[in-house]
Amino acid sequence: MNICGYYPESINEGEGLRAVVFISGCRHRCPGCFNPETWNFGYGEPLTPERKRQMIGEMAANPLLEGLTLAGGDPFFSAEEAAEFIREVRATLPEFPVWIYTGYTYEELAAMPGSPEWLLLSLCQVLIDGRFVEVLKDTTLRFRGSSNQRIIDIQASLAGSEIVLWQPAAVL
Repeated sequence: MNICGYYPESINEGEGLRAVVFISGCRHRCPGCFNPETWNFGYGEPLTPERKRQMIGEMAANPLLEGLTLAGGDPFFSAEEAAEFIREVRATLPEFPVWIYTGYTYEELAAMPGSPEWLLLSLCQVLIDGRFVEVLKDTTLRFRGSSNQRIIDIQASLAGSEIVLWQPAAVL
């Protein structure tokens, strides 16, 4: 698996200050995608054991981080490797919440029990789902590019029989 970017700190890909890893490779090829170079699975750098240790060490050393976000490309096209990376992060940061972006819908992923994609979904807390649709582009939306995309509370959705949308933390 290659990564095409790593931000040790970002406020754009999820609630709070988050580390963000952009995973190379996507077959959705959404018209209007803002980073089509990430469709290429060979783009960027290999996610080596050394690079993983470096990133996890940086995450662990930053007391201000509130979680990790996997984006891309689309992490679900590298589901086994992305799930392994999350397991490695959680070995050091067991309660670290993970947000994940995908062009798949929650329904498509949830319909694959036992698959690498379903396992990756089950390891995460929040899913931003759905392909980017250029005619539905809305720059006022938080954490997503088009109005068809949803921000889903994965664990609550998996525990019940319907999709539960994510709610931002209450501001005191």
